[in-house]
Amino acid sequence: MTASARPFDLIATDLDGTLLRSDHTVSERTRRALAAATAAGAVHIVVTGRSAAWTRPTLDAIGYTGLAVCGQGAQVYDAGAHRELTSVTLDRQLAQLALAKIEAQTGPLLAAVSQDGLDGGFLAGPGYRMQGEDPVTRCDPADFWGEPITRIFIQHPTLGDDELAQTAREIAGQLVDVVLSGAGFVELLPLGLSKATGLALAAARLGVTKDRTIAFGDMPNDLPMFRWAACGVAMANAHPSLLTAADEVTLSNDEDGVACVLEYLFPQS
Repeated sequence: MTASARPFDLIATDLDGTLLRSDHTVSERTRRALAAATAAGAVHIVVTGRSAAWTRPTLDAIGYTGLAVCGQGAQVYDAGAHRELTSVTLDRQLAQLALAKIEAQTGPLLAAVSQDGLDGGFLAGPGYRMQGEDPVTRCDPADFWGEPITRIFIQHPTLGDDELAQTAREIAGQLVDVVLSGAGFVELLPLGLSKATGLALAAARLGVTKDRTIAFGDMPNDLPMFRWAACGVAMANAHPSLLTAADEVTLSNDEDGVACVLEYLFPQS
């Protein structure tokens, strides 16, 4: 396949619910499809809501050594060199103000924060619900603010994720951006930060433009990435808002939806 015939130069994939199956592995079929795409000259980049510290073990396990956009765009991480290339943090005074404004209307929230850096921890207050065996340090919320953070995670005892995200956006949308990245993960981010801003930085480093990019995702936090890329592909298991916004819909993550599209775009000889 010649450069002019290659359909896309950059393949951007979310991790959870997209590239990874429910057991957190990448199937052999998907590995073969990505290998065929890279053999044709395309570049694969991971774009995830996970922090770099949280992403690193998974990338090591699947043998990924490229650039990764982490923390909803806050970090560009070189997986091969184990080095953080760029970082955006959330102003902690602004974060506390946004949290207080939301709680004034919703009542007490369950909260957690992600610290900056490759060794940054995930600090969770009492009652904050974690998924599976995600790494977490339990602490008093007063201890959230001692080190630089990239975002705040909020949960509510009775409000659902979509309702909480919309309420937080209406109350504090002038202070922070609000995204829903997964079940139980409503996040408060620095204004203007998104997967798209991080992907744009990484793409510039790689010398690739957005009109040559295809993106895969499953949750509302992938919407900015879809708007940035030339083509946005939603997984069958995606949130309704992403299914509506996508250019194409593929099979679910457990059915190798990423591979299904790549096999069509980059046929294996």
